[in-house]
Amino acid sequence: MKTDRTVLVIDDEVKILTLVKSYLEINGYTALCAASGGEGMALFEEREVDLILLDLMLPDVSGEEFCKKVRRSSDAPIIMITAKADEESVIRGLSIGADDYVCKPFSPRQLMARVEAALRRSAGGRGGGNGGGVLSYGGLTVDTENRIVTLNGKALPLTRDEYQILRLLMSRQAKIFTREEILAAVKGDGYEGFDRSVDTHIKKLRAKIEEDPKTPKFISTVYGMGYRLGAP
Repeated sequence: MKTDRTVLVIDDEVKILTLVKSYLEINGYTALCAASGGEGMALFEEREVDLILLDLMLPDVSGEEFCKKVRRSSDAPIIMITAKADEESVIRGLSIGADDYVCKPFSPRQLMARVEAALRRSAGGRGGGNGGGVLSYGGLTVDTENRIVTLNGKALPLTRDEYQILRLLMSRQAKIFTREEILAAVKGDGYEGFDRSVDTHIKKLRAKIEEDPKTPKFISTVYGMGYRLGAP
């Protein structure tokens, strides 16, 4: 049965790419395949991707670095596929933003089950029960498909940068984002501006969404680290 989900598969082993692509398409997914990190990043930036299957040992960039870069701008689930099965590698992969870990050799049926489970968790977490394109927290809602932000049902006029920051914070509600991560998500990795400009954007954003900006309940400052969603 055809779905509207797109999965990006990145692995330098042609046999694995062919096998995984085949199983994804049999199960109704659209599969985008890349044999290197550079090719994979190009596809990620060009297409809407719902989930990433990522090999850790790529020829041009490590899977860990690829994962970190994706996490600066996206909460798409990442399942790492690797022959590195030791506990330290697993913990490191999960700590930098991977959602699951599959060791080679693997069962294609098991991999499909992991894909479906990760997508179910993602839809629930991102949608707050209101659909995959809606992020919600305490009366604050971000409709990511229509780029509309509302607070208790009232639309809020946000600038592009304010919207991007709020969307990022709401996409992973337990994560502390550094100023560098926020700046990269808003301006892109090549931007060389001063990261303290993030503080100015946060101040203006708080003025629009907080009842009392001095005692915020939506955006907290984590001193020495950055910002996260929720009260301190």
